[in-house]
Amino acid sequence: MTLDVSLTPVAPLLARLSGLRDRAAALVAHRSAGDPTATDPLRGLYLSEEAVRYFLRPETPTELPSLEEDFADRLAELAGRLRLTPLDTTILLIALAPDLDRTFEPLYGYLNDDVGRRRATIALALDLYGIPAHLAQARARFHPTAPLTALGLLIVEEPERPFLSRSLRVPDRVLSHLLGDDTPDPVLAGHLRAPSYDGETGAEEDEEFVRRLAGRIAAGPLFGYLRERREGEGLGCATAALRLAGVEVLHYTGPEEHVAEVLREARLGGRAVLVDVAQPREFARKLSGSGDVTALITSPRPYDPQWCEHRDPLVLEVPSRRGAPVDAWAAVLPDTSGFDLAATVAPYHLGGDGLARAARAAQALAAFDGTPLTAAHLRLAARQQSASGLEQHARRIRPAVDWRDLVLPERPLTELRELALRARHRDRVLGDWRLSAGGGRGRGVLGLFAGESGTGKTLSAEVVAAELGLDLYVVQLSSVVDKYVGETEKNLERIFTEADRTDAVLLFDEADAVFGKRSEVKDAHDRYANLESAYLLQRLEAFDGIALLTTNLRANIDEAFTRRLDLVIDFPFPDEEQRLALWRHGLVHVPSEPDIELGPLARDFELSGGAIRSAVVTAAYFAAGCGEPVTAANLLEGARREYRKAGRLVPGTW
Repeated sequence: MTLDVSLTPVAPLLARLSGLRDRAAALVAHRSAGDPTATDPLRGLYLSEEAVRYFLRPETPTELPSLEEDFADRLAELAGRLRLTPLDTTILLIALAPDLDRTFEPLYGYLNDDVGRRRATIALALDLYGIPAHLAQARARFHPTAPLTALGLLIVEEPERPFLSRSLRVPDRVLSHLLGDDTPDPVLAGHLRAPSYDGETGAEEDEEFVRRLAGRIAAGPLFGYLRERREGEGLGCATAALRLAGVEVLHYTGPEEHVAEVLREARLGGRAVLVDVAQPREFARKLSGSGDVTALITSPRPYDPQWCEHRDPLVLEVPSRRGAPVDAWAAVLPDTSGFDLAATVAPYHLGGDGLARAARAAQALAAFDGTPLTAAHLRLAARQQSASGLEQHARRIRPAVDWRDLVLPERPLTELRELALRARHRDRVLGDWRLSAGGGRGRGVLGLFAGESGTGKTLSAEVVAAELGLDLYVVQLSSVVDKYVGETEKNLERIFTEADRTDAVLLFDEADAVFGKRSEVKDAHDRYANLESAYLLQRLEAFDGIALLTTNLRANIDEAFTRRLDLVIDFPFPDEEQRLALWRHGLVHVPSEPDIELGPLARDFELSGGAIRSAVVTAAYFAAGCGEPVTAANLLEGARREYRKAGRLVPGTW
């Protein structure tokens, strides 16, 4: 049996190899013509004068004159932008010559008296320029602080050799740029991004800040430090200012080890460097020496003068960002006629890149559902952009309730809607209309829910968060309160700082433990407890987010905290009419016998809303175990269980 192997797929490859062999033979014949060293068995190990004259022969005109013109234009542009002297420019050309034309390799080996050293040396560069090697000014052009080396255009290698015999090399990225390749340095792959910004700041002071920053950038290279309070504020303002100044930007998101490569990339393209980091110390130190490049750092941390060795940056406080204008959202979204766009996006403080990403995510969610874009899609996408560290000290709740789930008297319901209204329009009232109290006070919304356990305080907080389209974070007091002096304040500061930069609702459940009344100082414990309260009073005034407090006894909350609250909502214990409504609401989705009489339950059992829900759950388990609908007997037993849990005398058993 023979194996038939078809050579059809291999034939094209063999043909190419044959053609390559022919071209190699032609190239050998071309180069050996007139070459006095063609038959020399020691070819490449030494250079005779005859061979050198052969390498110096006039070349035929290049077939790509545009390449020489582009190279010359880019070199002249780079030299002018970086203010290189004629000596620096010539040294650069001498150093990169072997990378452009390999006939310079043997020539440089001959001039270096070492055929193995095929790059220019310091001595060779000075000789070719015609300047004595003993002049201090000439030698200084190769020091680490000289323009070519400091700007990353030239590398002086072999520091162990004598100064004049050290080799010179031009980085591959510089040569690629001069040849017309603008692909960034490979070490920066994945660390450069083009920040998007909608061009709208949404506030007069924000626009004024951007205009002034753009004017300073246009006046010359700037080293600036923009401190932001919320993530993305500095990035948005910096990007808008750079665009207004007509300066392209490199937004770097990588480690500080590659700052030198980023600066070189910026110099080659005449661009600015923009870095937004949480730990800016090393970036500030390394960027402080870049006097020829506009470098901006944005960070929530305050600037420390000890960071920089060369010079301090221009330190600016970025104006606190408001919600982006509706026009900015409308510009990046398709048809939004199906919902109220202004009311939907009002609670969010996204801008620039975050806004654009939220818009793309919302459209992707709508496409996944196969439906037109809705307010729910946009809210979910916006929440996803608020990456939060609050979960270290708080439990996140994704609201799954609405106003229909609340059974409350008219007054607390009205006040809850007012609370949501305040949260939605605080930027306009406190910012645009200048009704802020001043004194460094924030634009936060603070509310206190007071009432007995089970009256709907936590549920109401979840409903408010759902109305605003925000996540609810319930602070875990066990992870906040610490027995060591000062640690509780540190934990609270982390929570408030993270909440300031996150679009979310913060809930302090059972707030008495933290916001309780101050007492007369009788011992060290009282003193430090009062210091904790004093810290909270100051921090609440500067808070920019939405915080809700719940307490079972309003009298336990210090009056100083109450004065700083926007609303105090009392949740009354439900009367008979309210209890009847709560029983009915609890059975809406539960299969039950028809015509169950709920009036006696509401009349005889004085239960809170939470207890009524627990009673309904107990009755539902009884019914599920029997495989039958919920009966009046099941509900009665559930109500009795709640009374027994509370240690109360069950009606009808005495």
